[in-house]
Amino acid sequence: MNVRGRDQRVMGRRWLGMVGLVLVLVGPGARGGRAQTSERSWTVRPEWVRAHEEFLASDVLAGRGSATRDEELTATYVASEFIGYGLKPAPGMTGYLQAAAIEAPLLDGKATLETGTVEVREGAGLRLLVASAGTVRGTLVLAGLNKELSAGVGKGAILVAQGNAEPKKLGAFLRAARRAGAVAVVVTEGEATKALTAQWGGGTRVPKRLAEVPAAAGADLVAVSGEVMQQMVAAVGATATLAVRALPNQPPQHTYNAVGYLPGSDAAAGTLLLTAHLDHLGVGKAVNGDAIYNGANDDAAGTTAVLELAHALAAGPRLRRSVLFVCYGSEEAGELGSEYFGRHSPVALKDLVANLEFEMIGVQDPKMPKGVLLLTGWERSNLGPALKAHGAKLGPDPYPEEHFFERSDNYQLALEGVVAHTAAGWGTPPTYHQPSDDLAHLNLPFMTAAIQSLVEPVRWLAQSQFKPAWTRDGQPKRQQR
Repeated sequence: MNVRGRDQRVMGRRWLGMVGLVLVLVGPGARGGRAQTSERSWTVRPEWVRAHEEFLASDVLAGRGSATRDEELTATYVASEFIGYGLKPAPGMTGYLQAAAIEAPLLDGKATLETGTVEVREGAGLRLLVASAGTVRGTLVLAGLNKELSAGVGKGAILVAQGNAEPKKLGAFLRAARRAGAVAVVVTEGEATKALTAQWGGGTRVPKRLAEVPAAAGADLVAVSGEVMQQMVAAVGATATLAVRALPNQPPQHTYNAVGYLPGSDAAAGTLLLTAHLDHLGVGKAVNGDAIYNGANDDAAGTTAVLELAHALAAGPRLRRSVLFVCYGSEEAGELGSEYFGRHSPVALKDLVANLEFEMIGVQDPKMPKGVLLLTGWERSNLGPALKAHGAKLGPDPYPEEHFFERSDNYQLALEGVVAHTAAGWGTPPTYHQPSDDLAHLNLPFMTAAIQSLVEPVRWLAQSQFKPAWTRDGQPKRQQR
C-alpha cells in the first residue's frame, strides 16, 4: 500500500468530516435552515407551511375565538415558534405576549323593544343583530335601506329602515346611521339579515372594546318580523325604547398579541413591522353539521406567513433594520389587538419604517395574475411597487369598492402615519367566515410560493436605505364625528 496515498485519503476523510461539522454548526439545525447556498439562500418548505396550518386550523383550537382561551393558546404557540427561531423579546418587554383587557358583555337574551302601544321580545318577533348592553330611547324615524340617509335624521333617533338589502349594504347603512347619530336601526328579518349574522358565526354581535378606551356612541341593529315592522311604521313619530341587558358577574376577558423581535445592526435605521391576526370566529352556527369556524385561510394563513418570514430572516445574516413580528388577537372583534399594539408599541411608531400585514393568503384570487397576491391601497404609497421590483409576487387590489385597505389591521397603524398595507389572496372566497374555511380548502402550493416570493424582497427592505412613503393624499385620515 502506498503510505502517502493512504495518508492523503485519511486527511481527505478528516477534511470532509470537518466540513460536515461546520455545516452542522452553521447549517439547517433542528428547525430547518438554509436549503441553498446560492444568492437566494432560503427555501420555504411546504411541510413547514402545512405544519403550522395543521395546528392553527385544527378543531382542537375550536376556531381561535377572539379573546378566548383558544386565542391565548394560539398566541402561545406563535410565541414559542418565535423563541425557537431565535427572536428576542421586544424592547421593554420581558416575554413574547401582550395581554389586553377588553370589555365584552354577555347578553341575557331577553331584550325588548316597545313603543307604548307595541312591545316585542327577543325570540318572539325580535332578534338582535348588533347590540351593546344598555337601554336606548329615541323617536322612531322612517328611512329607506336603499336610499341615502336624509339630513333630517336627528341625533338619538331609532331608524325604522324599510326595504330589502344585501348584507354588505346593511352594514353600510348601519355605519351611516351611526355617523348620523342614530341610537338604533330596526330592519325586517329576512335572507339578508340571516346572511349577515352568518358571516360572524351566528348570534348577536356584541361590540367589544379595549377596557382602557371609553365607550363610543354606536347604534344597535335589530331585526323584527314583517308584522312587527308594519307596527313600527305605523308608530313613526312616537318614542321607542330598546332595552338590552348583560348577565351579572361576568369574568374579565383578555385578548393576546404574540410579539417577537429581531434586532438590527443600526439603531437609527428604523424598524420593519410584519403582522397578521391569529384569531377567528370560534364556534358558531352549524353549517352542514359543522360549527367550528377553523379560519385556515382567515387568518391562520397570514399567521403562517409571519412565522415563516421570521424563520427565514432570523436564520440569515444580521439585518441593518430591526424587524418586529406581531400576530394580533381580536381582529374579528374590531381590530382590538392592533389597536392595543398601536397604543403600546414597544417601538415608537415614528420609528416604524413600514407595516406589511398578511391576510387570507391561502387561496388564489381569480382576478389576480397567477401566483400573485393583491396589496390593499397599492396606489397610496410606493411600498408595493418597490417590493414588486425586488421579486415580490404583489399587485394592485382589484376590489377598490370593497375598501379592503380599511378592513384589516394595517389600517390602525396607517391612521397613525405608518406606511401600512395588507397583502392578501382572494378577499371574498366562498369559504369566507364559514366552517368550510379549513385545511382542505387551502391552496398550499400557492401559499408557499407567495411566502417564498417575499423572503428576499423583505430582506432587501430590512437591509436597504429605502424608506417607504405615502403618495399625495395616500395617508388615511381619521373621520370626524
